[in-house]
Amino acid sequence: MANENDYQNLRDRIAALREAVTNRFAGDLVGNPALADALKQQVDDILAAVVKQDMQSKPPPDKGLSQLVGVGPEAADELGKTRIPQGVEPYDEQITSERLVAVGDLYYIYQHEKIGVFRVIRKLKELFHAGAVRLSSGQGAFLLYQFDRRDVLRYTLNDRLSAYRRAFGYGNVPVPQGTTPNVDFHNQFGHFINQVALFWRDKRISDVVRERAYDPSFGSIAIVRRAGLDLRNNLKFTSFGHLNVLRVEVMQLLEEAFKILGADDVKNLFGTDNAWDTVEEVLVRYYNERLVTSPRQRMGVAGREVLRWLAQPHIMKMQRGQFEALLLEIAEFAEEWLTSAQSMGLAKRMEANRVMPWGNGNGSPAATAPPGAGRRAEIRRRSGRTAAMGRS
Repeated sequence: MANENDYQNLRDRIAALREAVTNRFAGDLVGNPALADALKQQVDDILAAVVKQDMQSKPPPDKGLSQLVGVGPEAADELGKTRIPQGVEPYDEQITSERLVAVGDLYYIYQHEKIGVFRVIRKLKELFHAGAVRLSSGQGAFLLYQFDRRDVLRYTLNDRLSAYRRAFGYGNVPVPQGTTPNVDFHNQFGHFINQVALFWRDKRISDVVRERAYDPSFGSIAIVRRAGLDLRNNLKFTSFGHLNVLRVEVMQLLEEAFKILGADDVKNLFGTDNAWDTVEEVLVRYYNERLVTSPRQRMGVAGREVLRWLAQPHIMKMQRGQFEALLLEIAEFAEEWLTSAQSMGLAKRMEANRVMPWGNGNGSPAATAPPGAGRRAEIRRRSGRTAAMGRS
């Protein structure tokens, strides 16, 4: 149990230790910047161990109040002898992995819903019931019958659309009473993916410009971490309730749908080679739709991997090398999602303005500032100063 004197001495000694280590290895740090990370991590581990041990010690029954106010035999005669707690457990350390993984699966399902997989199955059911297609006793026909019979046990289309609105803010279906649409999700999701993509682009540039470059200006870990924590915190409050069991059921539903669409009698009916070709054939033939199959499907795959990554404690790693190694897992997924979303007008690639204003969630898929806006504003300001100097 630390008192105020111990608390202050610990901070002073840690600061002195950092300075002594830095002075001792000053020459090596210039040629080997990674050594600085290792030394910093060792000192941080020492401090964390001391703080953890103090937080686990049992406080006195009155939590140290009698020492502070000067009551009883344990009253302190100076402030330095009073007890001071180390703090509380950090906010961002608290996360439930299962719920974020469930949200990732739900995002994957949403993209397949937007592609039209379930609408294609509904159309097949209508044609099958009307006898308008040559399906009778094949594997696809039997699976379609079973799919239809189990329909009364599943969540309805409105249930799914309401879940998408509550979790991601997508669509316009009313959400259940007592909750609100998550209108901040898309902006924060796009912002985090932009920062991950920017980080790796900056790192690749640094590797080209300077061999084994280690300049913090080439890729900011702090910006990526903050964007990821904001997104994770947003999803933490929208992932409660029935979303977990709903995504399990709908993932089963999606699997059944593709078994039907990939059955031989269904493929022969539409002259297709695989289940995805059947989806596109039905959408074009019966709905006359512009196909978005490829970008939407890749957005679902890449987006789910990014959200799964956030479900793990990787975002909290403080050492640069360790953080970069873990972030590499979603580097290509971030670029792939961003390119697919950009091609459909659902996101913009961030270049100059790297900070998204807080509370910018207005439900718009592309609420970020246009690329190059900051640079154009700077050019206008410089032009104004030049004109003013000419007039003077």
